[in-house]
Amino acid sequence: MPLVNVIRGERIDSAPINVRTPFVRIPMWLALTWWTLKGLARLAVLVVRFWYVTAPAVFFGWLHLRFGWAGPVGFVASLAAVVAGWAFGHRPSFLRFAWWPVLAQYRSIVYRQRWHAAMATAKLAVPFDRHTVLPVLRRVRCGAGVDVVTVRMVTGQIPDDFARVAERLAHTFGVRQVKATPSSRPDVVLLHLFRGDPLAKLVRPLPVPAVPEFTALPVGRREDGDGYDLRLFGTQVLVVGATGSGKGSVIWSVVRSLAAGVTSGLVQIWGLDPKGGMELGMGAPMFARFACKDYAAMCELIEEAATVAKDRASNLYGRTRQHTPTPDEPLIVLVIDELANLTAYLTDRQLKDRIKAALSILLSQGRAVGVHVVAAIQDPRKEVLPFRDLFPTRIGLRLAEAAQVDLVLGEGMRDRGALCDRIPQSLPGVGFVAIDGDPTPMRVRFSYLTDDEIRDMAHTYGRLRVIDGEVLGGAA
Repeated sequence: MPLVNVIRGERIDSAPINVRTPFVRIPMWLALTWWTLKGLARLAVLVVRFWYVTAPAVFFGWLHLRFGWAGPVGFVASLAAVVAGWAFGHRPSFLRFAWWPVLAQYRSIVYRQRWHAAMATAKLAVPFDRHTVLPVLRRVRCGAGVDVVTVRMVTGQIPDDFARVAERLAHTFGVRQVKATPSSRPDVVLLHLFRGDPLAKLVRPLPVPAVPEFTALPVGRREDGDGYDLRLFGTQVLVVGATGSGKGSVIWSVVRSLAAGVTSGLVQIWGLDPKGGMELGMGAPMFARFACKDYAAMCELIEEAATVAKDRASNLYGRTRQHTPTPDEPLIVLVIDELANLTAYLTDRQLKDRIKAALSILLSQGRAVGVHVVAAIQDPRKEVLPFRDLFPTRIGLRLAEAAQVDLVLGEGMRDRGALCDRIPQSLPGVGFVAIDGDPTPMRVRFSYLTDDEIRDMAHTYGRLRVIDGEVLGGAA
């Protein structure tokens, strides 16, 4: 017959032994003392934890007791005057040490209120051992138009998991865009929540550097409001965008940043415009070589650049791994507008094969010897541009389809925030820059030069010598 045990009025079947809860009798004063100490300890923890509320409350309470209402009111008025003077007197330090930290505390509260729902609906919450484990929001930092949220991921997650649901997170938190980037710690991901859009305004032409810095050419503005510097040393640059997307802005921004080097002879820019000079013609004096009508002349120019690259490689063998530009051996930048006209649409098959062969040499060998290519194209398909992967720096402007983004910038770049297909027609010159080895695309708006500004730049800095194989003299 099964045993029955009754404990505190509850029947428990099949209990093998009798179990009784032990009772310890203590005096009432001891219990009250314990409860009082425990309550005081909890109160102390709350006071310390929420110091940013309790400390001001204590301070204002003391002012009221000491001076009456004049104390708190006078302090607030004095503080407001000091803060206003600081804000108008030295705005950068005010933003860095006062405004952004305070705003970060407020935004942290807002994000924490929506955090559980955001992680659950984005499927970033992980069920484990009959519990739901959430990524931990650790810190919020605010800047001009962007909040950077530091998140400790759940074991087994990677930054790409957050990148794939970035659009969902943007809608959840009510921001323009969310971009997930890796951190220095393997278990942490940084979520960049972009609110405003500093790139909505046109970027005017930037000042011409007295001496070009080939590792950091000023060409535009980043989406966080800071300037964007393009690295030219050790890379080749491909610009892809639909008609009217602003490919000319990229080209002329690069040319302008090199203008002083053109005058000093430290840089030579060779231009190819297969469209008859419609894009590059007005700035032709900036180019040491320029071809716009004769495809044979264009082919010879590309082959000449490839020959220079091979000769420099032979001369630098065993001496150095990176060419240093000098007036005797200047940096050569081959600027090609609408590359597809030379690699796909050209009807002369023999000429087209020669161009492809020379370009392959330039793209694979020219980086280290100071011969660089900046090429623009509309159609990024493999059959149009077979050596697309030889461009370490790729710039995607407005594109027609979402599938073209990864085709241009690399696998997974659209998930990481490069929404080239979402760029409106009202923002020419806005694009995403992807660099080999960097998993995070950078949103940039390149400076815009009017036709008159291009002509003025060419007149000031230009040293035109050859057009379509014909030698000319003097500056424009």
